[in-house]
Amino acid sequence: MKHFYNRRETIVTEALDGLLLASSAGHLARLDTFPDIKVILRADWDRSKVAIISGGGAGHEPSHAGFVGKGMLTAAVSGEIFASPSVDAVLTAIRAVTGPQGALLVVKNYTGDRLNFGLAAEKARAEGFNVEMVIVADDIAIPGINQPRGVAGTLFVHKIAGYHAEAGADLKTVAAQASAAAGDIVSLGMSLSTCSVPGQAHEDRLGDEEGELGLGIHGEPGAERIPLQPVVDLVATMTERLAAKVGDTGDHALLINNLGAVPPLEMGVIANAVLSSAIAGRIRLIIGPAPMMTALNMNGFSLSLMRLEPGREAALKAAVEPHAWPPATERHEISIVSEPQRPSVQSKTSSASDDTQNRRLLTAICEHLISLERELNRLDSRVGDGDTGSTVATGARSVLARIDTLPLREPAALMAFVGEILSTSMGGSSGVLLSIFFTAASKAMAEKKDAAAALLAGLDRMTFYGGAGVGDRTMVDALAPALGALASKDLAAAARAAAAGAESTKAMRKAKAGRASYVGERDLEGVPDPGAVAVAGVFEVVAALT
Repeated sequence: MKHFYNRRETIVTEALDGLLLASSAGHLARLDTFPDIKVILRADWDRSKVAIISGGGAGHEPSHAGFVGKGMLTAAVSGEIFASPSVDAVLTAIRAVTGPQGALLVVKNYTGDRLNFGLAAEKARAEGFNVEMVIVADDIAIPGINQPRGVAGTLFVHKIAGYHAEAGADLKTVAAQASAAAGDIVSLGMSLSTCSVPGQAHEDRLGDEEGELGLGIHGEPGAERIPLQPVVDLVATMTERLAAKVGDTGDHALLINNLGAVPPLEMGVIANAVLSSAIAGRIRLIIGPAPMMTALNMNGFSLSLMRLEPGREAALKAAVEPHAWPPATERHEISIVSEPQRPSVQSKTSSASDDTQNRRLLTAICEHLISLERELNRLDSRVGDGDTGSTVATGARSVLARIDTLPLREPAALMAFVGEILSTSMGGSSGVLLSIFFTAASKAMAEKKDAAAALLAGLDRMTFYGGAGVGDRTMVDALAPALGALASKDLAAAARAAAAGAESTKAMRKAKAGRASYVGERDLEGVPDPGAVAVAGVFEVVAALT
């Protein structure tokens, strides 16, 4: 795996310095014990209230330093990647921020953290400091285990303890609130890959078609391996196990945590699945989806539930200084705004009509384009963003879905309908260009019943607006010669010209339009333009059927 870093020995200290430099001035500070002892603390702290201290190994960013600030943590102690901070480091943090009101240590239930924070607490008490400790053990992955792990649900405890401390509560109250909350939290994680540590050899233990359920936040194996499934099924498994732990009554807060490498797009899919699942009715507050307690670059997520009480709800909703904490939102239904009325092709042109030959031809073209989806995506992944096949197939499926509403006996109206369908169903520039092509062709066809001339008129408008011509490594390289040959009414010649045009793009080492224009010559060489390949496929079908 590749990583952005300078030296493995300094990656944690450089990352913490980056956090400090990018934070608002006067918000965060570090102790002068840095880098041997890494403590990030509130720059404005005056020791007049209960201090909330947490921490652990690095690699979980933004935890823990990212949650230092008014309303949450007073200080965070960091070890090296996945290594608990030393007893001396924790004790130094206690000495730095603890005043007459005392300090609460919030600790995840891992042996190193529990022991090092625990010994530091005992030493601090011997020095006269008033210190309490709450251990969070929210992971439900392994039934019946004596020492469940502390994972992302720990953030609920940070928030609740920070809220009560900021409100001026005494240490006994803050510790009681935090401890009670910790006892009402359950969490479960799911990942499709293990994480890799910068500077260390990495081999993913998971196959392409499997994931791990119930994993920790340090790359340790999950409780079980499961086959790769649609998100809705994965989420159903997780929420069923969470629901079994929290019972059937009461409102809960949900924390949706990105373990590091899940794209925001996929986190949205996960959130939708969770909030549409059987457990949704028990969820009142939502935090996330966001990366809050990560495991470096693990491609996974975790779900945490905490039973709500009036005081907890207020604590979770309270605004805080750290930006890493997403504001809590109440669960709600999706708001829908009606689309403004717009003129439609249906209202301006012909109504649906059938024509056996045109239906057969249009169906065959669409089905062929759908069959090319995987191959076109493969080609586009080498020269673009990898979605040409999906985009083309989406347009084809939309046309097929509406084929019974099309004026199949009237070519000009049919072109207009196809243009409108593609403009709304196909994403990116391809849909717009093809909509221009068919819309302009429709106008020309209505004025003169010559299909070849009409399609050439559409090509003229498409190249005018799109800016690409023959030789620019686009679909035009197949479309232009094919339509030129079509003017002689020779469909076989048109198909050959399209195929030759698509083939010619393999030798074009510089694209002048589209995303391929940002790709270097070495990556373009020998790869045909996927749009041109799609066009050649269309003419191949037309020639075979007519």
